[in-house]
Amino acid sequence: MKIQLETITSQDKSFSMMFNPRLSDLCYWHFHPEYELVYIEAATGTRHVGDHISTYEQNDLVLIGSNIPHLNFDYGVKTEYRKVVIHFKKDFIETHVNRVPELSPFTQLFNKSKYGLAFRGGIKKQIGEKLFHFEQLNAFQQYIQMLEVLDLLANAPDAELLHTQPYSNKFSEREQGRLRNIYAFVDKNYHKKIALSEVAAISNMSKEAFCRYFKKVSNYTFIEFLNRYRISQSKRLLMSGKSVSDACYQTGFESLSYFNRTFKKVTNENPRYFRKRYL
Repeated sequence: MKIQLETITSQDKSFSMMFNPRLSDLCYWHFHPEYELVYIEAATGTRHVGDHISTYEQNDLVLIGSNIPHLNFDYGVKTEYRKVVIHFKKDFIETHVNRVPELSPFTQLFNKSKYGLAFRGGIKKQIGEKLFHFEQLNAFQQYIQMLEVLDLLANAPDAELLHTQPYSNKFSEREQGRLRNIYAFVDKNYHKKIALSEVAAISNMSKEAFCRYFKKVSNYTFIEFLNRYRISQSKRLLMSGKSVSDACYQTGFESLSYFNRTFKKVTNENPRYFRKRYL
């Protein structure tokens, strides 16, 4: 699961749309400057936005803030499904929506998207049907209809914040590129032993300099980050029905007791209870 900066072409529009992109066989862990609204209808699937991971059933509707990494919502879906993805240009939100007094509810909506925002109840199906109807509209009609969709979302009850604090990507493009290389290496090798010298070499640093750098940019030591990443992957295995032992050793932990302690430290629950709760 490589972390990628996605480049989105919007053809001089305020937002772009993709209808039924098929990525179920691709684990696409990515981020982009655009705000994203995604709707999917499927028997069940995985919702992985930033540090949040859960499952959805029947359908899901999520608004994702700028530069929040997320997994494609159809990853691993084996049943029939349909999906629509909307990307809103960052400057459309920040220089147009935020400056129009009549659109202040939209400003609040997109501010909440910095946490990752999941919608509940019948509004999911209602919004989904409206979005799929966009295929039949011209550009101006789509724009007017999108304002109606955003109005419904801004007034939707019981929307869920996926993080307790706004998920902030604070790095420049250059730093993001360096970090993506580190994350991609971790993603490719997390299931086996990783030496500090290996990952430091990716950044052209000594081990000591790399440790200082990584702590500064991530607020974690590299080992803490690696363990959290491995726990994130172990969650996916547990949610797919793997045993605690399998989840432990397939994600690079060499000790079941250490895995249990680390899982409890990161998630505040033990892996057996987590597996039982999601299955």
